[in-house]
Order: sequence, then C-alpha cells, then structure tokens
Amino acid sequence: MARTLSGTAIVPGDAEGVVLRSDRAISLWGGVDPTTGRVIDRRHDRHGSSIAGRVFVVPAEKGSSTASAILLELIRGGVAPAAIVTLELAPILALGAIVAEELYGERIPVVRVTPDDWGALAEGERVRIRADGSIERIAA
Repeated sequence: MARTLSGTAIVPGDAEGVVLRSDRAISLWGGVDPTTGRVIDRRHDRHGSSIAGRVFVVPAEKGSSTASAILLELIRGGVAPAAIVTLELAPILALGAIVAEELYGERIPVVRVTPDDWGALAEGERVRIRADGSIERIAA
C-alpha cells in the first residue's frame, strides 16, 4: 500500500523517480560534475553516485550561490535529478530550478519535508512528486 508524505513545494512540479538518499548537505558547486551528474565531492556520502533522473533526497544545500548555475548545467545536459527533496529551505537550488524553467522549459520540483517524512524516504524506493509538494511512495 502506497503512503503519501506531506511536503511543501518550494518549486512546484510533477516528477517520478527512484530515491537517491544522502545524509549530508551538498553543494552542487564542486560537489557534482555538471557534465555527468555524478557526485564528485570525495567527502560526501554519495561520492560516485549519479543524481541524474533520481529523486535526490538531501538534508540541505550548502556553499556557493553558484550551485544554481550548476543545476542549470545539469538540466541543460540532461543529467539533472528528477526532483530534489530537502529538510531545509533551499533557496539556491530553488533559484536554479526556477531559472531552468524560464530558460529551458524544464521543471525540476524542489520540495521541503518534515524530519519524520524525510526519514521515511528510503534509498531505492520509487516515488512520485506532486505539484502540491506531496510525495507518493509507489509500491513495488
């Protein structure tokens, strides 16, 4: 049985994908290769993983405001995450997602969830993000 989690849409949109979960904040600037979508920060718990097409569940963003430009490059190159789910308000990631929609017509939802719902999202499960910020866990 699927369970729907509550979230707040920072950047609304619909998406579906498999969860790639991280327990560490990330800066896309210097943390993700914009040409491949792979996490390149050697200190990050998802080092070597690809965020391309995944629902990237990460507690927070960190670092440079240039991360929004990296998200744009990921989208332009076709290696962006399907959606980003975070615990904290993510203005830098939201900016990149908003500008991408204007420039490329691509929408990457960014959703903020409560600690309980964030903790309920499991690595490898398939989820559907709704424009209202809700997250449907799809039964296998």
